[in-house]
Amino acid sequence: MSEPVKVLFVCLGNICRSPSAEGVFRHLVGQAGLADRIHIDSCGTGNWHVGKSPDARALAAARQRGIDISDLRARQITEQDLDCHDYILVMDRQNLADVKDLWHQNGGTEPALFLSFGTSSHKEVPDPYYGGEEGFEQVLDLIQDAGEGLLNDIRERIG
Repeated sequence: MSEPVKVLFVCLGNICRSPSAEGVFRHLVGQAGLADRIHIDSCGTGNWHVGKSPDARALAAARQRGIDISDLRARQITEQDLDCHDYILVMDRQNLADVKDLWHQNGGTEPALFLSFGTSSHKEVPDPYYGGEEGFEQVLDLIQDAGEGLLNDIRERIG
């Protein structure tokens, strides 16, 4: 069997958007029977939350959809991530600029906005950290849509 396709989701602190994306995408991949063919991870551009669990509101919103992200722990992106992942998918333009700086210095997989795989008119996944619970619901809706598009893209890639 060929190497699994490696997907990395990136946001600012790795406690709201990117772990939510990791959990939702793992769920979609599992439903598609491709868990052994796709490796999924997440990280942040900042180091403030390294080692911490996802935000309690992100945990609760995911749990309401039958997705458990409680085992995830925040980490910061590294140069090696650019070398070993096939997809580096970033939640917003500011984080994309930060990851592109790293990419320009080191090469590897070029990062892209995650929502480019979705059908929504949104280009960025808004950061729900400073808002209420409804922000986490919107994040999950956007991630679900883009995740389905990403899964289709990977299916075409792996045949």
